[in-house]
This record gives sequence, C-alpha cells and structure tokens, in this order.
Amino acid sequence: MDKIKELAEKYWIQAVALRRYFHQYPELSAKEFKTADKIAETLDLLNISYIRNVGGTGLVALVQGELAGSKCVALRADMDALPLYEIKETPYQSRHKGIMHACGHDAHIASLLGTLMIISNLKPYFGGTVKAIFQPSEEECLGGADALIEACVLQQPDVQLIFGQHVTPEIPTGSIGIRAGACMASSDEIHLTITGRGGHAALSKEVINPLMAGVCILSEIDNNIRRMQPADPPSVVAFGKFLAPGKSNIICDTVEIEGTIRTFDETWRKQVHHIIKKVAEQVAKKMNVQVFPEIRHGYPVLNNDEKATEHVRRCAIQYLGNDKVIELQPRMTADDFALYLQEVPGCYYRLGVTAEGSSVHQLHTVDFDIDEEALKVGMGLMSWVAISALNESLSAL
Repeated sequence: MDKIKELAEKYWIQAVALRRYFHQYPELSAKEFKTADKIAETLDLLNISYIRNVGGTGLVALVQGELAGSKCVALRADMDALPLYEIKETPYQSRHKGIMHACGHDAHIASLLGTLMIISNLKPYFGGTVKAIFQPSEEECLGGADALIEACVLQQPDVQLIFGQHVTPEIPTGSIGIRAGACMASSDEIHLTITGRGGHAALSKEVINPLMAGVCILSEIDNNIRRMQPADPPSVVAFGKFLAPGKSNIICDTVEIEGTIRTFDETWRKQVHHIIKKVAEQVAKKMNVQVFPEIRHGYPVLNNDEKATEHVRRCAIQYLGNDKVIELQPRMTADDFALYLQEVPGCYYRLGVTAEGSSVHQLHTVDFDIDEEALKVGMGLMSWVAISALNESLSAL
C-alpha cells in the first residue's frame, strides 16, 4: 500500500494535466472522438494494450499481472460531457462553448489513467488482469453501458468484479462515500407531445389550446402521484421542460413536455408509467387535443453487491483511515453503472472533491469544479481496491 501511495504522488501531476486537457476539450455523448484519441495516446505511452471503438467511441485496456492467476477485475470511467456553458474562469476553462464537464467525467478519465500508471508499475505484485473500461455516453438514456455490454466488454477475459467511482462535491477531499445495496435510483424519461389547433389568442373559439391542456395534465399527474405514492422508499416525478413556442397573442399548435421518474421500487415505477399515460389520455379527451405519451425506460436501480462493497470499505479504511469513509444515504440520481451490476457483482462509490473551507458547487451546474488533490486519492484507492481484489479469493469477497 505504501508503494501505491508513492506512485500516486509520482503520477499525480500527470493526472492533473490529463484532467485539465479533458476539461478544456469536452465532448458530448457519442461524440467523444478527441477524448478517445487522448486516452489512446496516453495508453500508448504507458505501453498498455487496448481496443478502440467498443460500443461507439469506447476503449478497453488490459494490464496483466506477472503472478499466477486468471481473475479479472474491471474498472470503469465515463467520458462524456454536458451541454452547459461554463462560467468559472480557470486556465483550463472549456474551449468548446456550450459544453462542459459539469459531472466530473474528466476527473473520472484522468483518475483511471492514473490508476493504470500505478498498476502498470506493480505487475510483479499481483496475478490476473485489470480491465479498464473507458465508456462513452453515460449522460444519454441507455447509452454507453448498454452498448458496451452488448459488445461483450465483460468477457474476454470474463470479469468477476467491477468497480467505479464518481466525484461528489458534498464529500470533502480525502474521503469517500459508500453504501451497500440500493444506493442510486432507477431513471426513466417522460416525453409528452400535445397537439391542438393554434391561432390568434383573441379568437378563443377558433383555437384548441394545447398549452392549457399541458398545464392540466401536469396538475393532474401531480395530484395523482401525491395521493398514491408510497411513503417509502423515496421517489421523484419531476418535469423540467415545457416548450410552447407561441407569443402573448399567438396560441401554438403543439406543446412538448419532458420529465423524469426516479424510484427504488419497481412496482411503483410501473404504476407511475400507467398513471402518466392514463391521465394524459383522459385530459386530452376532455379538452379535445391529441396527446402522444412516451416513457423511455432508462437505468435500473443501482445495487452495490454486499461483499464487493465491504471489500471497498475495508480497502478505503486501510488506505485513508476509518474516519474518511462515510456511510451514504440513497441518492435519487441515477447512473448506467447499474447495468454492469446486473451482470457481475461490484461497487460504485463516491469520491470527495471539495477542499476544506471551499464552497460546494453541485454537479450539473455551470460553476462546478473539483479540488484536483482528489485525483491523488482516486487513483491510489482504486489501485489498492483492484490489486487487493485480485490477490484475495474473489469468492471470499
């Protein structure tokens, strides 16, 4: 473990430089071409074998230990950015206007590359294989993970355990957050298209107003959800987009509404789908509009394996100290890492990235940034988690 800490210190500056490059040149889902080029360039310098264009722009790298062993542990980092305008002025501010790494995927890539730098120096100390998965399109509904699983990323060699980490501003640098079992919610997308008959707002008898129908649909959905949802586990039904492209005196023909469903209960999840479609159709009939409800089935609940989580917890206590390992509450956010966990056991934990005394800027906001000291923790701990797993009996984890 001391050797890992030394190597984390040694390669930290390189990890910071990589993180700043990815932050400066962010790319949206399924368009991570230059990001993949930079990852490949770095792997070439490290003399690490890899495969490109896996499930789109994804890469899979392999590091083989020199001791006897056939186990395989996978580590995953997501690659895509978000369509946001960054406002924080830094030397590494995004140069792609309207795109930024507001979810910290730049740090995830850099941390995993730093992990590979460490592990490639420690091949005489472990057996088996570390498989690094650089995944595109996490921010798209059923994007990257689904495509990579279809491309057999968990085979050849077969993965026995998978680990991932996600930056979290609510946790201070030097600490991690962890939870066994259900820790992140399922996520579905709601899309409602409502069509009426537009026209002059003053000629109310000549128009069929889809905007008012949309308002009624949202109100009725909210009333039904509040009345019927179980007290536990928690759930969210929220709408973030209402597009009615008219003017003060112009009624539009079509309204588009989008929202999200987050829950830990599969029965309630199905019930919400039914409520939304039923309410939309009832209101549409009453108000003489047409409605086209579509609910896109997204990520499942993210369930951390009990034994794999305990392994990460034990490694984190050894590497960071008992007081640096925080027990998390369930989060209503979602991540397609959940799809990997339906295939093989593993653990997704949270990496603290806020320096002591600094303001907390939330994920998916235009001023989000990280304390880059956290990369040292991220790459070191992930190396220790992977090597420890390979050197222990996986069946005992």
